[in-house]
Amino acid sequence: MSAAPLLEIDGLVVKYGQAIALDGVSLSLEAGERVALIGPNGAGKTSLLNGVCGLVKPAAGRVLLDGRDLTGRAPGEIVRAGLTQVPEGRQVFPTLPVEANLLLGAYGREFRHELVSATLRYIGRRGEIAVRLERVYSLMPKLRELRERPAGRTSGGEQQMVAIGRALMAEPRLLAIDELSLGLAPLVVQDLSEFLVGLNEEEGVALLLVEQNAVLALELCARAYVLEAGRLVLAGPSDELERNETVRSAYLGGGLEVADAEPGTQAGPSS
Repeated sequence: MSAAPLLEIDGLVVKYGQAIALDGVSLSLEAGERVALIGPNGAGKTSLLNGVCGLVKPAAGRVLLDGRDLTGRAPGEIVRAGLTQVPEGRQVFPTLPVEANLLLGAYGREFRHELVSATLRYIGRRGEIAVRLERVYSLMPKLRELRERPAGRTSGGEQQMVAIGRALMAEPRLLAIDELSLGLAPLVVQDLSEFLVGLNEEEGVALLLVEQNAVLALELCARAYVLEAGRLVLAGPSDELERNETVRSAYLGGGLEVADAEPGTQAGPSS
């Protein structure tokens, strides 16, 4: 019997009031794998991450991490289970030093429901947290140089590094990154991409890259899913999707027409 996927999303539905942002999406990711989720702006990519990471409660469906049902659980519990999100737009704490931002990633791992007990757990693990911090600095030496600088006084690329480092402080098995390239210069994106590939290949951290830049996503990940209007419409190896005229037309801003899909890719749920 084969092992369960590291992440399995089954029929996930996310609603905001009566509006359906995600309509029955299913996908999976194996341990150590790099998988992309692409689609136009407003397709539901961030809603999927929010539903998976506990920021919104799904209206239906299931989220399993290594076979454990985490559907609708609190974000802290999902982080402790091994899934950490790098949010869209970095969302650093601008007035806090870079190092304080990083340490908040470790604190978030300890937080459950009660502030005092979370703080006591955090204090009791200072030695372990110091080791984790040193590990992040070894992976991203630039952050050591910036550790005393307010995060809001760093560049966009440096803030993305802070956001990734903060997520790594929670020791994830799976890192979900929302719009890595947003607002960043191409050379910065290239450096971050190379770092993430190294993190995946050398440290074994699986990556779910949620990205509007399909060219980048398909280059970084061996497998991809295509989302449009809250529905999964295509899935397959990235090299096949790169040759798919449907996906090519989407790069130019056209809509996705499932009927035009080439053999070798799979359509998701029909409308």
